[in-house]
Amino acid sequence: MSLVTRNEGAKVNANINVTPMVDVMLVLLIIFMVITPMLNNKVNVNLATTTTATTMDDASKTDAVTVAITRDSRIYLGTDQTSVANLGSQVRDALENHTNKIVYFRADARANYGTVMDAIDAVRTAGVEEIGMLTENLNNNIPMGE
Repeated sequence: MSLVTRNEGAKVNANINVTPMVDVMLVLLIIFMVITPMLNNKVNVNLATTTTATTMDDASKTDAVTVAITRDSRIYLGTDQTSVANLGSQVRDALENHTNKIVYFRADARANYGTVMDAIDAVRTAGVEEIGMLTENLNNNIPMGE
């Protein structure tokens, strides 16, 4: 009588197929590349249009202090909603370590004028002397300032 032995371990392939992993990683990379610019826009407002605006490159920097005012008179400092009463102290804290003491306003074209002026007054009481009003250039739809 003889014993038959099978050598199953010799047939096992120990190589890892990395092609599916690379495909998944490329899809994730593309998704993040598409989503990231949308996150920078912060609060969506329809800016007023003008033809005589000048470009404000510093307004698009990540550390720029931006106040947004929506059509329904909500006020945002960056992405955080705030009130006119708290705006001055929050702007003062945000500008504490900045050398450029400028605050950019993104007000909706249909926002209440009184709310915009109250927000500007609150920022002025915080010691800010330079304010940039962001608008949309009528010629090429690029956010500009006045």
